[in-house]
Amino acid sequence: MQIDKLRGKELDQFFKGILALKDVEECYKFFDDVATVNEIQALAQRMDVARMLREGHTYQRIEEETNASTATISRVKRSLNYGSEGYEMVFGRIYADEKEEK
Repeated sequence: MQIDKLRGKELDQFFKGILALKDVEECYKFFDDVATVNEIQALAQRMDVARMLREGHTYQRIEEETNASTATISRVKRSLNYGSEGYEMVFGRIYADEKEEK
């Protein structure tokens, strides 16, 4: 698994830092310090692409709405189909939280 290649003390510390954040505003502050605007936007774009792929949108529509390249869309699709199910885990929790808020 590719995830095993990531494991390490430094990344554990980084992830623990993210998990310590209390709300979206704290995420904005933290990520403003640790990443460039372009890096953050690229990660957000991938989430949006994943959402649209899950909803069954075509590559063409995803390109038009997100400005993602077909290479990015393919990469995200590969992660959705063959990855570690991270997107599914996050989307499941986001949608569960949204239902609770209603």
